Amino acid sequence: MHGTPHTVADVMTRTVVAVLAGTVFKDLVKTMDRWRVSALPVVDGDHRVLGVVSEADLLPKEEFRDGDPDRYARLRRLSDLAKAGARTAEELMTAPAVTVRADETLAGAARIMARGRFKRLPVVDADGVLKGVVSRSDLLKVFLRDDEDIANEVRHQVVAFLFPDPEEPIRVVARDGVVTLTGRVRDTSIVPVAARLVRAVEGVVDVECALLGPPRRPDLDADLPEAPPTDDAAEDRKVAPDGRSS
Repeated sequence: MHGTPHTVADVMTRTVVAVLAGTVFKDLVKTMDRWRVSALPVVDGDHRVLGVVSEADLLPKEEFRDGDPDRYARLRRLSDLAKAGARTAEELMTAPAVTVRADETLAGAARIMARGRFKRLPVVDADGVLKGVVSRSDLLKVFLRDDEDIANEVRHQVVAFLFPDPEEPIRVVARDGVVTLTGRVRDTSIVPVAARLVRAVEGVVDVECALLGPPRRPDLDADLPEAPPTDDAAEDRKVAPDGRSS
C-alpha cells in the first residue's frame, strides 16, 4: 500500500521573516510588531538557522526594568536576568533552535511541538537552511479535507489493500471526519489493522469499524449437542424421600 500522507512542506508558510544575529533589541520588537509574529528565526549569512527569538525572550527587559531583582530571581532566573541585559538577537535567542524538516510528516511535526510546547517551528532543509515556518494552525489544516476525499483515500489505500476479495462489498462513509466501515470480510483478524490504518489517514477524526466475519451457514456449521451435566451438577441434585429426583 502506498499512502499519501501530507508533509510539512504541504502546509508551511514559505514567506518567512528572519533576523540576523546582530539585530538590535528595538529592531526585533519593531519586526515582530510589523509582521504580527511572536517569534523570529535567527539566521547567519547563509540563511542557516542559529536560534529563535520569541516575545518571552524579550519580556525580561521590561520585567526587570524598574528595580533590582529579588534574591529568588537572582538564584532561579539567571537566564532571564542575562536576557534583561541583552542587546542583540544573538544574546537573546534560544539556541540551538528546534527545527523540523520540510519532508517530515504532519504527525511527526505535531509530536515535536507537543513535547516542547512550541507554537511554531522553523522549517529547514538538509543543510539547516531556512525554508519556511510551520505553526499549530498549519498542522490542523488537514482536518479541512472534504469527507468524500477522505472516504476515497480509505477505499483505495486501505480497504482495497487489506480486503481485495471481501465476503461482501465494504461500505466506507465519512461524516465530519468520522469514518465508518461496514460489511463482511473473510479474515476478521486484520480488522484491528484496518481501523489503525484508517485512523492514520490525514483528516480522519475517528473510526467506527463495524466489519463482520462471514455469515454462519447452518448446513456446514451444525449446532453442537448440548453438553451433559457435570459430576458436580449431578451431585447437587436433591433426592426426594420416595426416591424421585427433585
